[in-house]
Amino acid sequence: MSSTQALQKPVPMVRPPLMERFSQAIVAWAEKWFPDAYVFVVIACAVVGVAAVLHSGNAIATSKAFGDGFWSLIPFTMQMAMVAVTGYVLAMSPPIAALLQWVAKIPKTSKGAVVFIGVLSILLSLINWGLSLIFSGLLVREMARRKSLGLDYRAAGAAAYLGMGCGFTLGMSSSAAQLQATPASIPGSLLPITGVIGFDHTILTWQNLLVIVLVTAVSAIICYVSAPGREATRTAEDLGVDLEADQFAPAKRQRPGDYLEFSPILTIAVTLLAIGWLWNAFRSGNPLITMSQLNTYNFVFLLLSLVLHWRPRSFLESFVKAMPSVGGVLLQFPFYGGIGYMLTKVVDAHGITLSDEIAHLFVGLAHDSGVFSILVSVYSAILGFFIPSAGGKWIIEAPYIMTAANQLHAHLGWTVMVYNISETLPNFINPFWMLPLLGILKLRSKDLVGYTAVQFLIHMPIVTIVAALLMMTFTYIPPVMPTP
Repeated sequence: MSSTQALQKPVPMVRPPLMERFSQAIVAWAEKWFPDAYVFVVIACAVVGVAAVLHSGNAIATSKAFGDGFWSLIPFTMQMAMVAVTGYVLAMSPPIAALLQWVAKIPKTSKGAVVFIGVLSILLSLINWGLSLIFSGLLVREMARRKSLGLDYRAAGAAAYLGMGCGFTLGMSSSAAQLQATPASIPGSLLPITGVIGFDHTILTWQNLLVIVLVTAVSAIICYVSAPGREATRTAEDLGVDLEADQFAPAKRQRPGDYLEFSPILTIAVTLLAIGWLWNAFRSGNPLITMSQLNTYNFVFLLLSLVLHWRPRSFLESFVKAMPSVGGVLLQFPFYGGIGYMLTKVVDAHGITLSDEIAHLFVGLAHDSGVFSILVSVYSAILGFFIPSAGGKWIIEAPYIMTAANQLHAHLGWTVMVYNISETLPNFINPFWMLPLLGILKLRSKDLVGYTAVQFLIHMPIVTIVAALLMMTFTYIPPVMPTP
C-alpha cells in the first residue's frame, strides 16, 4: 500500500460514551419540542386553572384568583429584574471584567470549563443565589470568548444554573431555614407547630454538609459526562450569540455640560449618603443573612456597580446595555403569581384549596419518618414545579408537613432540609429562575433544558433516598418555643 493510500484511509468513528449519547438525545428532544418559556408558563396556567375549577367547581372564583394574583409578584419581579441588571452592570465595570477574564482562563478544556462553572455556581449559591446566577452566567460569556477553548455554550449555560437547581436552599440563601430560625418571622399560627428551629438543626448539620458534598460531586460528574464531544459542540457563535454586543468603548466628554457625567463627584456623594444605611443594616446580625434579603442585595450591588464604574457615564451606558436581559422576567413572572393564587386561594365547599388537597394526600400516606421524608420530597418537588418560590411555598406547606412530622416524631429541622433538598429540583425543568440567566446568555430555555433535565433525572432519586436515610440519624425534638 502506498503512503498516499495510507493517508487516505478513513479514520474510524469513535462512538460517544453512553451518558453523552443519553444527554444529547434529551438535548435534541428539548431543542425540538420544549416550548419557549412564555409558552411554558401559559400552559402551566391552563393546567392549574382547569385543576382548580375541577377541584372547587367554581370557574368564576378561579378566574378571580388568577387576576388577583397576576400582580402579586410585582415587588419580587422588580427585585429579580434588578438582580439581573445590577449583576450585569457590575460585571461590566473594569475591575470585575478583569476578574472575570482572569477566572475564565483557569479551565484548559471544554469539559473542564463546564465542570468548573457548575461547581462554582453551586458554591456561590450557598452564599447567595443571586451572586451565583449572575456571576456564573457572565463567566460563561467570558469563557465563550476564548475561541480556542471550543466551549459548548449550552452545556456551560446549564452548568451556570446548577446553583439554582440543587444548591441555594442548602446554604445561607435558604428562605425556609431563615424563617424558622427567626421568631419574629414565623407566622403566629405556625409557631406552636414548629417552634424556633436554629441553623444548628438545619443548614449547619453534618448531614446537610454531606448532602452538599454529594450534590456537588454528582453535579460535577454529570457536567463532565454529559457535555458533548467536539463533533457535537455548539459554540456561542454557532448559536448566533454576539458576545461583543455588550462591549462599548469608553465615551469622552464633548461639552462643558458633560462634566458631571465624567466626574466621580456624584459617585462619591451617593456613596457617602449610602454608608449610614449600610452600617445600620449590617451592624446587627449575620451579614450573610442580611445580604440574602433581596432589597439589601440589590442596593449593595447597585452601589458597588456605581463605585467600580466610578464615572456616571460609564455606569449609565452599562445599565442601558443590561436592559434586554430582563424582558422575560417582566413578562412572565406575573403569570406565576396567578398560578400561585389559583393553587392557594380557590377553595371548595369545605374551604380546602387545591394546594391543601395535594398536601393532605401526600402527608396522609406516611406511616414512619423514612416514608414521610420521601413523600415530603416528592410533594415539594411537584408543588415547586408550579410555585417556584421556596420561602412563600414553605408557608403553604409547613402547617401540614410539620404537624405530620410531630405526629410521626420526625426531626423538625431535617424535615425543613428535606423540603429544601427537593424543592429546588423542579427549577431544572421550570424556566422561572432561569429567565435572568437566559437574558444574560441571550439564549432560550430550550437551549439549556436538555442538559438541566439530565441533572434533574439523576438528582431526584439520589437526593430523595439520601434525605430519607439521613432522617434516621436524627432524634426527634419537640417544638422549642422562643424565650420571652
